Amino acid sequence: MKSNAFLTNNYAFEDHIASLIQKCPNMKALRQIHGRLLRNPTLSPQPCTFALCKIISFCALSPNGDIHYAHRLFDDIPQPNVFSWNSMIRGCSQIQNQSREPIALYKKMLCSGFAKPNSFTLAFVLKACSNISALCEGRQVHSHAYKYGLDFSPFVQTGLLNSYAKCEELASARFVFDDISDKNLIAWSAMISGYARIGMVNEALELFREMQEVGISPDEVTMVSVISACAKAGALDLGRWLHSFVDRKGIRTDLVLSTSLIDMYAKCGLIEKAKKVFDEMGIRDTMAWSTMIVGFATHGLVDEALKLFSRMLDSKVKPNNVTFLGALSACAHSGLVRDGRRFWSSMHDLGIEPLMEHYGCMVDLLCRAGLFEEAYSFVKRMPFPPNAVIWRTLLVGCKKNGGQDKEEIIAEHLLQLEPLNAENYVLLSNIYALRSHWDKVSDMRKKMKEKGIKVTPGCSYIEIDGVVHKFIVSDESHPEIKQIRAELKAISKRVRLSGHLPWTSSVLHDVDEEEKENALCEHSERLAIAFGLIKTKAPAVIRVVKNLRFCSDCHEVTKIISQEYGREIIVRDRVRFHRFVGGTCSCNDFW
Repeated sequence: MKSNAFLTNNYAFEDHIASLIQKCPNMKALRQIHGRLLRNPTLSPQPCTFALCKIISFCALSPNGDIHYAHRLFDDIPQPNVFSWNSMIRGCSQIQNQSREPIALYKKMLCSGFAKPNSFTLAFVLKACSNISALCEGRQVHSHAYKYGLDFSPFVQTGLLNSYAKCEELASARFVFDDISDKNLIAWSAMISGYARIGMVNEALELFREMQEVGISPDEVTMVSVISACAKAGALDLGRWLHSFVDRKGIRTDLVLSTSLIDMYAKCGLIEKAKKVFDEMGIRDTMAWSTMIVGFATHGLVDEALKLFSRMLDSKVKPNNVTFLGALSACAHSGLVRDGRRFWSSMHDLGIEPLMEHYGCMVDLLCRAGLFEEAYSFVKRMPFPPNAVIWRTLLVGCKKNGGQDKEEIIAEHLLQLEPLNAENYVLLSNIYALRSHWDKVSDMRKKMKEKGIKVTPGCSYIEIDGVVHKFIVSDESHPEIKQIRAELKAISKRVRLSGHLPWTSSVLHDVDEEEKENALCEHSERLAIAFGLIKTKAPAVIRVVKNLRFCSDCHEVTKIISQEYGREIIVRDRVRFHRFVGGTCSCNDFW
């Protein structure tokens, strides 16, 4: 009887402690509760596991908690239960979004043998895997789901789906998705998000339509994913339809959704509409301001970008790293060295530590402005080793501004960092081809073949009647390729009659001029523009998205097309927007 009474008292005391923890406002109060637990004379030498787990849970998961305190308590438990492990794994994921610690904790849990993972354990670990795109570990957790009979848990299935989608492993994600018998909103959103992430806009929208057909109403999170897919592919008509869908269905337009609409309109070439969405926002956070500034910058609207930056400061919204990336890139696109230096100083004044990307913007700015030697000295003074992007920017600077004495040094750094990146070999080959050093071009080709390196093909997208069409350099797969090639011939004839001679010096092959001209005509953006001319009539704008930077000859030819055909053409390449009207480009040939 005495033993039963003792246990009853213990349980009552633990329940009392748990109720206090539930109302606990901060760590100061939590420490007092913990002290009371330790001082209770009726307890056994080891504190009650249930109450201790509750304390760990507060420390690990509460916004007012302390993960380090949780760690110390957790390490003192001889045999933690699954609830404690779950609290620690989830807590570490929340506090350190890009940490591998939750995965390490899970491995430690399995090795301990004291606690068997449940569906929540696997869901929390999969969340950590998705945060850092840990595909290998995610696959291992998937096998554990089968091992422990948790593969049909909705929490585990959704976790697996998110993990595979974040890792861009869409075949596995689709397998998990199809295996879910009762697909909820989260599951549909995660598949859609996976397709959107890699630019498969048609597939993302097909799932979006299927989702509505089965009676699942999208929320703002789903809409952000689909709108982001349109932004990536430059699908303006679809993006507009989705915007109207949000309005028709009364979906809550929060800060994130509004910002995604700004980003979509900016990336689809309709910067005026992006600004309208921005102006109509009641509340704007740092990301909204930054997205608009970046939008102006990529469109070459430098004055608008810099004025908006000043308005942001006047509104007492503190800029962040993204804001300064937008401001610095705006300066780089227009050669505003003085303004770029001013923003560089402002970052330090505001206590914002420049990232590698900011150093890259400054190097780009100096190289574009013809200040190659200053750019090279700037790189040599960096507080950390430059990445491949910065060395590549310098190499482009060599190509444009001379600097041949440093060319080999820069190339050596670049190839050491990225020995398997085809872009580096293509860039070097371009430089050698411009100087007719065909032996060095041949050497580059030989190295690529030995290393098994394949060039990323030029790829362009154009949206016609709500369908995104994809063209690859020298593409033969499009069902209307015969008509497209006929249109290309007609374009080529009109361009030549205008007086343009193809800039064949940028073609790598040591072949005759006619073959070089044909190679230029096969570029993906020309195929897309030709298709746009066939399928649309003035005043409709032809909008193209390209994965690589515009080549000089295609840029010049597109200017001529805009004049000869009386069409407005907007091309978004990897760097910025180009708006062609009446034979001129918005970049003023400075890109």
